[in-house]
Amino acid sequence: MAASTALFSRLWSGLRFGARGLCTRLATPPPRAPAQAVEIGSRGNAQAQGPQQQRGSEGPSYAKKVALWLAGLLGAGGTVSVVYIFGNNSVDETGAKIPDEFDNDPVLVQQLRRTYKYFKDYRQMIIEPTSPCLLPDPLREPYYQPPYTLVLELTGVLLHPEWSTAFPLIDSVDPHGFISYRLFRDATRYMDGHHVKDISCLNRDPARVVVVDCKKEAFRLQPFNGVALRPWDGNSDDRVLLDLSAFLKTIALNGVEDVRTVLEHYALEDDPLEAFKQRQSRLEQEEQQRLAELSKSNKQNVFFSSLTSRLWPRSKQP
Repeated sequence: MAASTALFSRLWSGLRFGARGLCTRLATPPPRAPAQAVEIGSRGNAQAQGPQQQRGSEGPSYAKKVALWLAGLLGAGGTVSVVYIFGNNSVDETGAKIPDEFDNDPVLVQQLRRTYKYFKDYRQMIIEPTSPCLLPDPLREPYYQPPYTLVLELTGVLLHPEWSTAFPLIDSVDPHGFISYRLFRDATRYMDGHHVKDISCLNRDPARVVVVDCKKEAFRLQPFNGVALRPWDGNSDDRVLLDLSAFLKTIALNGVEDVRTVLEHYALEDDPLEAFKQRQSRLEQEEQQRLAELSKSNKQNVFFSSLTSRLWPRSKQP
Protein backbone atom coordinates (compact mmCIF):
# COMPACT_ATOMS: atom_id res chain seq x y z
CA MET A 1 0.00 0.00 0.00
CA ALA A 2 2.76 2.38 0.93
CA ALA A 3 4.63 1.43 -2.25
CA SER A 4 1.61 2.10 -4.49
CA THR A 5 1.01 5.46 -2.82
CA ALA A 6 4.61 6.51 -3.45
CA LEU A 7 4.36 5.47 -7.13
CA PHE A 8 1.15 7.41 -7.63
CA SER A 9 2.65 10.55 -6.10
CA ARG A 10 5.61 10.32 -8.44
CA LEU A 11 3.37 9.93 -11.51
CA TRP A 12 1.24 12.91 -10.43
CA SER A 13 4.25 15.10 -9.87
CA GLY A 14 5.62 14.07 -13.28
CA LEU A 15 2.35 14.89 -15.03
CA ARG A 16 2.19 18.27 -13.29
CA PHE A 17 5.79 19.09 -14.28
CA GLY A 18 5.17 18.04 -17.88
CA ALA A 19 1.97 20.09 -18.13
CA ARG A 20 3.74 23.12 -16.64
CA GLY A 21 6.60 22.78 -19.17
CA LEU A 22 4.16 22.44 -22.09
CA CYS A 23 2.25 25.53 -21.03
CA THR A 24 5.51 27.43 -20.69
CA ARG A 25 6.63 26.45 -24.19
CA LEU A 26 3.23 27.35 -25.66
CA ALA A 27 3.20 30.76 -23.97
CA THR A 28 6.75 31.63 -25.13
CA PRO A 29 6.82 32.86 -28.80
CA PRO A 30 9.13 31.01 -31.13
CA PRO A 31 12.46 32.74 -31.96
CA ARG A 32 12.58 34.72 -35.27
CA ALA A 33 15.37 34.81 -37.79
CA PRO A 34 17.62 37.93 -37.90
CA ALA A 35 16.33 38.94 -41.33
CA GLN A 36 12.75 38.93 -40.11
CA ALA A 37 13.73 41.03 -37.11
CA VAL A 38 15.45 43.59 -39.31
CA GLU A 39 12.47 43.70 -41.65
CA ILE A 40 10.05 44.29 -38.83
CA GLY A 41 12.35 46.98 -37.40
CA SER A 42 12.56 48.79 -40.71
CA ARG A 43 8.81 48.70 -41.07
CA GLY A 44 8.47 50.16 -37.66
CA ASN A 45 10.92 52.95 -38.48
CA ALA A 46 9.14 53.61 -41.79
CA GLN A 47 5.84 53.86 -40.01
CA ALA A 48 7.40 56.20 -37.49
CA GLN A 49 9.12 58.35 -40.12
CA GLY A 50 6.20 58.40 -42.57
CA PRO A 51 4.41 61.46 -41.14
CA GLN A 52 7.67 63.37 -40.89
CA GLN A 53 8.53 62.70 -44.53
CA GLN A 54 5.04 63.67 -45.64
CA ARG A 55 5.34 66.92 -43.76
CA GLY A 56 8.76 67.58 -45.38
CA SER A 57 7.47 66.85 -48.91
CA GLU A 58 4.43 69.05 -48.37
CA GLY A 59 6.70 72.04 -47.62
CA PRO A 60 8.37 72.44 -51.08
CA SER A 61 5.15 71.69 -52.95
CA TYR A 62 3.36 74.39 -50.99
CA ALA A 63 6.14 76.87 -51.70
CA LYS A 64 5.92 76.05 -55.41
CA LYS A 65 2.19 76.63 -55.40
CA VAL A 66 2.65 79.98 -53.69
CA ALA A 67 5.36 81.00 -56.21
CA LEU A 68 3.12 80.01 -59.13
CA TRP A 69 0.25 82.00 -57.69
CA LEU A 70 2.44 85.04 -57.22
CA ALA A 71 3.84 84.73 -60.77
CA GLY A 72 0.33 84.43 -62.15
CA LEU A 73 -0.84 87.48 -60.21
CA LEU A 74 2.17 89.51 -61.35
CA GLY A 75 1.66 88.44 -64.96
CA ALA A 76 -2.02 89.28 -64.87
CA GLY A 77 -1.30 92.62 -63.22
CA GLY A 78 1.37 93.44 -65.79
CA THR A 79 -0.94 92.56 -68.67
CA VAL A 80 -3.72 94.73 -67.27
CA SER A 81 -1.27 97.60 -66.78
CA VAL A 82 0.03 97.35 -70.35
CA VAL A 83 -3.49 97.29 -71.77
CA TYR A 84 -4.47 100.24 -69.60
CA ILE A 85 -1.41 102.32 -70.55
CA PHE A 86 -1.28 101.63 -74.28
CA GLY A 87 -5.01 101.15 -74.79
CA ASN A 88 -6.07 104.74 -74.14
CA ASN A 89 -6.65 107.35 -76.80
CA SER A 90 -3.77 109.55 -77.83
CA VAL A 91 -3.93 113.13 -76.61
CA ASP A 92 -3.05 116.41 -78.30
CA GLU A 93 -1.04 119.32 -76.91
CA THR A 94 -3.96 120.52 -74.81
CA GLY A 95 -4.52 117.07 -73.27
CA ALA A 96 -7.74 116.37 -75.18
CA LYS A 97 -8.28 112.85 -76.47
CA ILE A 98 -7.82 112.30 -80.19
CA PRO A 99 -10.67 110.25 -81.72
CA ASP A 100 -9.73 107.09 -83.60
CA GLU A 101 -11.40 104.18 -85.38
CA PHE A 102 -11.91 102.24 -82.14
CA ASP A 103 -14.16 104.71 -80.33
CA ASN A 104 -17.37 102.90 -81.27
CA ASP A 105 -16.22 99.56 -79.83
CA PRO A 106 -16.86 98.43 -76.23
CA VAL A 107 -14.37 99.83 -73.74
CA LEU A 108 -12.46 96.58 -73.24
CA VAL A 109 -12.32 95.93 -76.99
CA GLN A 110 -11.04 99.47 -77.52
CA GLN A 111 -8.24 98.93 -75.05
CA LEU A 112 -7.20 95.61 -76.55
CA ARG A 113 -7.29 96.80 -80.17
CA ARG A 114 -5.33 99.98 -79.43
CA THR A 115 -2.70 97.98 -77.55
CA TYR A 116 -2.38 95.52 -80.42
CA LYS A 117 -2.11 98.36 -82.94
CA TYR A 118 0.58 100.08 -80.86
CA PHE A 119 2.85 97.05 -80.71
CA LYS A 120 2.19 96.20 -84.35
CA ASP A 121 3.20 99.72 -85.42
CA TYR A 122 6.26 99.54 -83.16
CA ARG A 123 7.35 96.27 -84.75
CA GLN A 124 6.74 97.73 -88.19
CA MET A 125 8.86 100.74 -87.28
CA ILE A 126 11.78 98.46 -86.43
CA ILE A 127 11.48 96.34 -89.57
CA GLU A 128 10.57 98.99 -92.15
CA PRO A 129 12.30 102.33 -92.87
CA THR A 130 10.82 105.28 -91.07
CA SER A 131 9.75 106.92 -94.34
CA PRO A 132 9.31 105.91 -97.99
CA CYS A 133 11.27 109.07 -98.90
CA LEU A 134 14.30 109.31 -96.65
CA LEU A 135 15.82 112.27 -98.50
CA PRO A 136 14.16 115.49 -99.70
CA ASP A 137 13.47 116.09 -103.37
CA PRO A 138 16.53 116.77 -105.56
CA LEU A 139 17.48 120.41 -105.96
CA ARG A 140 16.42 122.27 -109.07
CA GLU A 141 18.17 124.98 -111.01
CA PRO A 142 19.68 127.44 -110.28
CA TYR A 143 20.84 125.26 -107.36
CA TYR A 144 23.38 122.52 -107.89
CA GLN A 145 22.32 118.91 -107.47
CA PRO A 146 25.22 116.39 -107.47
CA PRO A 147 24.80 113.92 -110.34
CA TYR A 148 25.52 110.88 -108.14
CA THR A 149 24.46 109.81 -104.66
CA LEU A 150 26.96 107.92 -102.51
CA VAL A 151 25.60 105.93 -99.56
CA LEU A 152 28.62 105.33 -97.36
CA GLU A 153 28.57 103.02 -94.34
CA LEU A 154 30.59 104.24 -91.37
CA THR A 155 31.22 101.06 -89.38
CA GLY A 156 34.03 99.07 -90.95
CA VAL A 157 34.59 101.59 -93.77
CA LEU A 158 35.51 104.89 -92.12
CA LEU A 159 35.39 103.81 -88.48
CA HIS A 160 36.65 100.80 -86.62
CA PRO A 161 33.73 98.65 -85.33
CA GLU A 162 34.88 99.15 -81.72
CA TRP A 163 34.75 102.94 -81.98
CA SER A 164 31.55 104.63 -80.87
CA THR A 165 32.40 108.32 -81.33
CA ALA A 166 31.09 108.56 -84.88
CA PHE A 167 29.85 112.13 -85.07
CA PRO A 168 33.05 113.87 -83.87
CA LEU A 169 35.08 111.86 -86.38
CA ILE A 170 32.67 112.67 -89.19
CA ASP A 171 32.88 116.34 -88.33
CA SER A 172 36.69 116.17 -88.37
CA VAL A 173 36.78 114.28 -91.68
CA ASP A 174 34.14 116.50 -93.30
CA PRO A 175 34.57 119.99 -91.78
CA HIS A 176 33.02 121.72 -94.82
CA GLY A 177 29.83 119.65 -94.78
CA PHE A 178 30.12 117.78 -98.07
CA ILE A 179 28.18 114.93 -96.49
CA SER A 180 24.65 116.12 -97.12
CA TYR A 181 22.60 113.78 -94.96
CA ARG A 182 23.16 111.37 -92.08
CA LEU A 183 20.90 108.33 -91.86
CA PHE A 184 20.66 105.85 -89.00
CA ARG A 185 19.50 102.27 -88.41
CA ASP A 186 15.86 103.33 -88.47
CA ALA A 187 16.32 104.19 -92.15
CA THR A 188 17.13 100.56 -93.02
CA ARG A 189 14.95 97.54 -93.63
CA TYR A 190 15.50 94.74 -91.09
CA MET A 191 15.58 91.39 -92.89
CA ASP A 192 16.82 88.02 -91.57
CA GLY A 193 18.93 89.61 -88.87
CA HIS A 194 20.55 92.22 -91.17
CA HIS A 195 19.99 95.94 -91.64
CA VAL A 196 19.43 96.28 -95.39
CA LYS A 197 19.78 99.60 -97.20
CA ASP A 198 16.83 99.92 -99.58
CA ILE A 199 17.77 102.61 -102.08
CA SER A 200 14.22 102.70 -103.41
CA CYS A 201 13.43 104.77 -100.29
CA LEU A 202 16.14 107.39 -100.95
CA ASN A 203 14.07 109.51 -103.34
CA ARG A 204 16.93 109.40 -105.84
CA ASP A 205 17.47 107.86 -109.28
CA PRO A 206 18.65 104.25 -108.66
CA ALA A 207 20.79 104.44 -111.79
CA ARG A 208 23.00 107.02 -110.06
CA VAL A 209 23.24 105.61 -106.53
CA VAL A 210 26.33 103.77 -105.24
CA VAL A 211 26.25 101.96 -101.88
CA VAL A 212 29.59 101.31 -100.15
CA ASP A 213 29.51 98.77 -97.31
CA CYS A 214 31.49 95.89 -95.83
CA LYS A 215 28.65 93.41 -96.12
CA LYS A 216 26.88 92.34 -99.27
CA GLU A 217 23.75 91.71 -97.21
CA ALA A 218 23.50 95.48 -96.71
CA PHE A 219 22.46 95.99 -100.37
CA ARG A 220 20.91 92.59 -101.05
CA LEU A 221 17.75 94.19 -102.50
CA GLN A 222 19.79 96.02 -105.18
CA PRO A 223 22.98 93.95 -105.56
CA PHE A 224 24.18 95.88 -108.63
CA ASN A 225 24.18 99.20 -106.77
CA GLY A 226 26.74 98.24 -104.14
CA VAL A 227 30.44 97.79 -103.60
CA ALA A 228 31.56 95.47 -100.77
CA LEU A 229 34.90 96.41 -99.19
CA ARG A 230 37.17 94.62 -96.77
CA PRO A 231 36.40 95.73 -93.21
CA TRP A 232 38.95 98.17 -91.86
CA ASP A 233 40.89 96.76 -88.91
CA GLY A 234 42.33 100.09 -87.80
CA ASN A 235 45.63 99.72 -89.70
CA SER A 236 46.93 103.16 -90.70
CA ASP A 237 48.64 101.69 -93.80
CA ASP A 238 45.33 100.55 -95.27
CA ARG A 239 44.81 102.00 -98.79
CA VAL A 240 41.29 100.81 -99.47
CA LEU A 241 39.82 104.32 -99.32
CA LEU A 242 42.38 105.55 -101.87
CA ASP A 243 41.44 102.73 -104.21
CA LEU A 244 37.76 103.50 -103.62
CA SER A 245 38.39 107.14 -104.47
CA ALA A 246 40.03 106.20 -107.77
CA PHE A 247 37.15 103.85 -108.57
CA LEU A 248 34.45 106.45 -107.92
CA LYS A 249 36.42 109.15 -109.76
CA THR A 250 36.58 106.91 -112.82
CA ILE A 251 32.79 106.56 -112.78
CA ALA A 252 32.27 110.30 -112.37
CA LEU A 253 34.81 111.42 -115.00
CA ASN A 254 33.37 109.03 -117.58
CA GLY A 255 29.86 110.32 -116.91
CA VAL A 256 28.36 106.85 -116.52
CA GLU A 257 24.61 107.07 -117.05
CA ASP A 258 23.78 103.90 -115.14
CA VAL A 259 26.26 102.80 -112.47
CA ARG A 260 24.63 99.37 -112.34
CA THR A 261 26.16 98.52 -115.72
CA VAL A 262 29.62 99.05 -114.18
CA LEU A 263 29.04 97.58 -110.72
CA GLU A 264 27.50 94.45 -112.21
CA HIS A 265 30.93 93.39 -113.46
CA TYR A 266 32.30 93.48 -109.90
CA ALA A 267 29.31 92.01 -108.07
CA LEU A 268 30.79 88.50 -107.90
CA GLU A 269 34.32 89.60 -107.00
CA ASP A 270 35.60 88.93 -103.49
CA ASP A 271 37.59 92.18 -103.66
CA PRO A 272 35.99 94.54 -106.21
CA LEU A 273 38.63 97.26 -105.82
CA GLU A 274 41.51 94.85 -106.41
CA ALA A 275 39.73 93.55 -109.50
CA PHE A 276 39.24 97.15 -110.67
CA LYS A 277 42.95 97.90 -110.19
CA GLN A 278 43.98 94.84 -112.18
CA ARG A 279 41.58 95.69 -114.98
CA GLN A 280 42.71 99.31 -115.00
CA SER A 281 46.36 98.26 -115.16
CA ARG A 282 45.64 95.94 -118.06
CA LEU A 283 43.77 98.68 -119.93
CA GLU A 284 46.64 101.11 -119.36
CA GLN A 285 49.11 98.63 -120.79
CA GLU A 286 46.90 98.09 -123.81
CA GLU A 287 46.53 101.84 -124.26
CA GLN A 288 50.29 102.38 -124.02
CA GLN A 289 50.87 99.65 -126.57
CA ARG A 290 48.31 101.23 -128.88
CA LEU A 291 49.90 104.65 -128.54
CA ALA A 292 53.34 103.18 -129.18
CA GLU A 293 52.11 101.50 -132.36
CA LEU A 294 50.35 104.69 -133.41
CA SER A 295 53.47 106.74 -132.79
CA LYS A 296 55.53 104.28 -134.80
CA SER A 297 53.04 104.42 -137.65
CA ASN A 298 53.03 108.24 -137.59
CA LYS A 299 56.82 108.32 -137.74
CA GLN A 300 56.77 106.06 -140.78
CA ASN A 301 54.18 108.27 -142.48
CA VAL A 302 56.22 111.39 -141.76
CA PHE A 303 59.36 109.73 -143.18
CA PHE A 304 57.65 108.66 -146.40
CA SER A 305 56.02 112.07 -146.77
CA SER A 306 59.38 113.81 -146.40
CA LEU A 307 61.02 111.43 -148.87
CA THR A 308 58.26 112.01 -151.43
CA SER A 309 58.53 115.77 -151.11
CA ARG A 310 62.23 115.57 -151.81
CA LEU A 311 61.85 113.30 -154.81
CA TRP A 312 58.94 115.22 -156.32
CA PRO A 313 59.26 118.84 -155.26
CA ARG A 314 56.20 120.97 -155.72
CA SER A 315 56.20 123.49 -158.48
CA LYS A 316 56.59 127.10 -157.43
CA GLN A 317 53.55 129.31 -157.69
CA PRO A 318 53.91 132.34 -160.06
